[in-house]
Amino acid sequence: MEKVAVIYGSTTGNTENVAQSIRELLGEDRADLINVASAGVEDFNRYRNLILGASTWGLGELQDDWDGKLALLKSADLKGKQIALFGLGDQQSYSETFLDGMGTLYETLLSCGVMPIGQWPSEGYSFGASTACVDGNFVGLALDEDTEPDKTEGRIRTWLKQLDTQWL
Repeated sequence: MEKVAVIYGSTTGNTENVAQSIRELLGEDRADLINVASAGVEDFNRYRNLILGASTWGLGELQDDWDGKLALLKSADLKGKQIALFGLGDQQSYSETFLDGMGTLYETLLSCGVMPIGQWPSEGYSFGASTACVDGNFVGLALDEDTEPDKTEGRIRTWLKQLDTQWL
């Protein structure tokens, strides 16, 4: 498998910690870790396989570093790339906007002609609404470090096994 870029935006460190876990589980020889705050278009262009991670803030806003990079993402050459998403949110305190940041990334990728891989079932989560939930599945790995941190590692491991069957 070709090397994967794990590109994340993080404000409090939770998304960064998850990105580091993903890289560690994939192995340093299989994945590079990139903070989107310092990413350039070349970071999106030079990898065939990308894992993008973001959190949701307030009432459904995308994490600040990502919000400032959406135009850059749109300018990248994403044709033919396989892109998986992971998102962090709080399903109890922000039930009506759970993982909307990941939903924003998904919509941006669709506008670029990319169909992300790595959908994740919504069963077992308790939320009211989410732009990241399409046809009963999340558009990527759904994580809640606020109310279910004990489930994170198992979910990451299961999701990465799933991705291993989807990467070309």
